[in-house]
Amino acid sequence: MTRIDVDGLADALREAAKTEILPRWRHLSPEMIRSKSNASDLVTEADEASERLIRARVATLMPDATFVGEESVAADPALLGKVAGADLAVVVDPVDGTGNFAAGLPLFAVMAAVVSKGEAVAGLIYDAFADDFVMAEKGSGAFVRRADGTSVRLAVSEPVPLAEMVGTASMSFLEPRRRVGMLPNLAKVRVASAYRCAGQEYRAFASGHLHFTLFTKLMPWDHLAGSLIVAEAGGHVRKLDGSPYTPADTEGDLLLATDPDSWNLLRREVFSL
Repeated sequence: MTRIDVDGLADALREAAKTEILPRWRHLSPEMIRSKSNASDLVTEADEASERLIRARVATLMPDATFVGEESVAADPALLGKVAGADLAVVVDPVDGTGNFAAGLPLFAVMAAVVSKGEAVAGLIYDAFADDFVMAEKGSGAFVRRADGTSVRLAVSEPVPLAEMVGTASMSFLEPRRRVGMLPNLAKVRVASAYRCAGQEYRAFASGHLHFTLFTKLMPWDHLAGSLIVAEAGGHVRKLDGSPYTPADTEGDLLLATDPDSWNLLRREVFSL
């Protein structure tokens, strides 16, 4: 079986950011940006070029791996169903937070997860401006790897009372009835925001800066890397119905909290189904 080359994958993400993403940041002409499913679902020339580069590097690093990228699935939706059943798969979001990137905002990330036989076993989230990674391998903890090569182990924050919680909640994909029901409940926490970039929300959570995060659209390139990292940093990660999140899941909501008690409190008081 092909060796899982996490360091090589990290190099590929960094190369894509340096050569295909950052040179286009704030240099996108209108024809370099397109809408996909709706006006807020964007793809840019940087997304596509970044994914092509990462796919080429993965073909050399892990030639037996099934490559599943966000833009590849946009072109061939059948790829999405191959994530959970593959012996080895590499799942990539070439520019997470494309809306921010297209707006010239420095809040985006490059993400990859490695899935082996239906289980996420490695995750990486790269910040191009800090030139660092938040990353994890299953059972080995979560770390930030800085530009100078040093690594520091990550841990989620200590639990706090509901009224003191700071977190993020992505509501844009909720049906209107559920959105109307949940939004008033957010007044029960101290801060609820949305970065429009799952990768940066996962980084903040794993680094101890958030107490909760809710996601309401489950695409594997958005969540496999980050959910593993947060779990390895000590966080509690479950779908809102209480079931574990797996690479096979593309429906439902995902709630992360600092610990099981906080998770249950948030579901009961803020994010009830």
